[in-house]
Amino acid sequence: MTARKSSTGALCALVLALLMPVAAHAVPSFKEVQRDFLPSEASLLDRNGELLQRMRINMDERKLAWVRLEDVSPALRHALIASEDRRFYQHSGIDWSAVAASAWGNLWNSKTRGASTITMQLAGLIYDDLRRKSGARSLTQKVSQAWIAQSLERNWRKDQILEAYLNLVAFRGELVGVHALSRIMFGKHPSGLDQGEAAIAVALIRAPNATPRRVADRACAILKEEGPGEQCNGMDGRTELALARVSAKRDLPGTSDAPQLAPHLARKLLSAPGQQLRSTLDARLQRFATQALRHQLAGLADRNIEDGAIIVIDNATGDVLAWVGSSGPLSAAANVDGVVAQRQAGSTLKPFLYELAIEKKWLTAASLLDDSPVNLATSAGLYIPQNYDKQYKGLVSLRTSLGSSLNIPAVRTLVMVTPERFFRRLQALGFNLRESGDYYGYSLALGSADVTLANLANAYRVLANQGRYTPLRTRLDEARTPARATQVMDADAAYIVGDILSDRSARARTFGLENALSTRIWTAVKTGTSKDMRDNWCVGYSTRYTVGVWVGNASGAPMWDVSGVTGAAPVWQEVMQYLHERGRNGGREAGNGPPAKPAGVQAQMIRYEQEVEAARTEYFLPGTAQAEIRLAHARDIRPAITYPTAGMLAALDPDIPPARQRIRFRAQGVPAGSRWVLDGKLMPQEVMQAGRVKAQKVSTNASASGEEELGFDWMPWPGKHVLVLQDKGGQELDRVRFEVRGAVARPEEKRRR
Repeated sequence: MTARKSSTGALCALVLALLMPVAAHAVPSFKEVQRDFLPSEASLLDRNGELLQRMRINMDERKLAWVRLEDVSPALRHALIASEDRRFYQHSGIDWSAVAASAWGNLWNSKTRGASTITMQLAGLIYDDLRRKSGARSLTQKVSQAWIAQSLERNWRKDQILEAYLNLVAFRGELVGVHALSRIMFGKHPSGLDQGEAAIAVALIRAPNATPRRVADRACAILKEEGPGEQCNGMDGRTELALARVSAKRDLPGTSDAPQLAPHLARKLLSAPGQQLRSTLDARLQRFATQALRHQLAGLADRNIEDGAIIVIDNATGDVLAWVGSSGPLSAAANVDGVVAQRQAGSTLKPFLYELAIEKKWLTAASLLDDSPVNLATSAGLYIPQNYDKQYKGLVSLRTSLGSSLNIPAVRTLVMVTPERFFRRLQALGFNLRESGDYYGYSLALGSADVTLANLANAYRVLANQGRYTPLRTRLDEARTPARATQVMDADAAYIVGDILSDRSARARTFGLENALSTRIWTAVKTGTSKDMRDNWCVGYSTRYTVGVWVGNASGAPMWDVSGVTGAAPVWQEVMQYLHERGRNGGREAGNGPPAKPAGVQAQMIRYEQEVEAARTEYFLPGTAQAEIRLAHARDIRPAITYPTAGMLAALDPDIPPARQRIRFRAQGVPAGSRWVLDGKLMPQEVMQAGRVKAQKVSTNASASGEEELGFDWMPWPGKHVLVLQDKGGQELDRVRFEVRGAVARPEEKRRR
């Protein structure tokens, strides 16, 4: 009696020990399992919830979206139950008949179907510690699996068990779930699997890594169990082809039903498996912009151009409505995102230069600029800018200079503004330039800096928003927190520049009156072409939208005879027209009309002396209006130091003897008797002794009005210097700071050696 109690107690203890791991598992609900299912891909949606792009994030396994049981082919469901669990709808998680048959088969060493039900297999799929790794499961795992299977049967419906199993079961290699299997192996949705395909799929459940021949034999056996096996004909070839698709290095046609509308922005925003992110993009606009870009580039195929990019921004919110990073199949570098790639800006920076000059009241839109040859001395040698057409227009207004994109007047303006001051303004506009203003020098006026299309378009949006800057937004959830606006431009000056960019007459000197920059609505637009035609831009805005377009080659190869008007502008015009034609209301409400003139901007009828340009109504900042624009004469020129320039950095050449190196001081418009003062020491008319530095007067050219052009050759000495121009009474006329760098041995040091 005692022995019997002892053995019973031991048996109970064994059962309790086996069931202890089970107690740690709280069986989840079907909804919880479905919620925790994470596809290996993330999805980018447009602002209205429409799917734009799917991108794979998890590279360890391939899972697609969860599919409902009713969306799975009946052929697959029948083959699965017939092969894996014939009494699925009769048992309560454990098929005791199969258990007995399996035990009998093991006793006599004969093959049986196996005792593991679909529900038990599902338990192993839900819990990692019950998943079969290598070899047979332990006794504890088997007991836990059976216990959980019965709990699942009590809490889940049969259709839920089957649905979860089909979504969680691994098939071959990285494929998990029937959706991934159907798309990758057969190029179709699970609802379309036929009997032969279903048999191959079920055969892989038993032996995921089997050879194609063994999988084909197993599939034929499944077909014959269900009825006539006519579909076994050619099964070897079908299986071989299906399994080959699994190991393909890229997705084949039919493996995804997702559109491929925004791959570049998807890579920028998506980061987690199963993520569904709603972007600010508009799917219809994104689709239209992509087609417009590809259509234009296809028409320019003989001009050695294959890449392009487009961005569309809502002016009021900063929401990016379209982000086309590439021409896709037309490109040899389709993965390069042209929206954020650094490219040379060309003439697209000119509006910001002229805005700064107008804002500081150094120039007005009516000011005359000299479009004639100019040589500018720099530390790297002479800088000789040229216009695009290699022609010179003479005296032209700022309005004409900007509208017709003349280069030399822009460079002359930058000499006045200074590269460093212009650089600081560009940084405030969000360009994030890599170098300083002195690094770019005067070429910054012509866009020698590398910029991105996103930053460039947003800077034009600042012009559209009366000088207010806010960052771009690409995620819809960012709209919940309005961005803080920063006033980086004068609102009145921004309006004047916008008016110039919208003026067809101002563009006519270079582009004519009819071109791709003309639209049926009010728009302000500028083109740009970088050196050797490597980059081609068109950026502009209406009162509601800003559109930026870049075309070129991701490789940096030059295009053949493609300018802003023939390359990027047609795409810009097409997208801008599309944006406004689909508006519900006409006029200003839909963003079709011009912006309202700020109260501080004064309209003034002007005329030019000698009719240099036609009389017109011009806009001015307060205190700068003029009715008559006269030509400058020598008596009107303000005395100024023309060389060295403010902030200039000069370097001594170690290969030239110091005594033979010179920097020439030059000034223009100076009255007679003017003199130089360097670092607080007066330079005599003949020889100046400043420490150990000698300078010799080289020229004093008097004009009829008593004004002079003054110059000196100065032997440079390392250090920071201040050069002052004074009249004969000691009154300061102009002042510049500059620096000389280089190692020169002092005379005392030479004597010691």
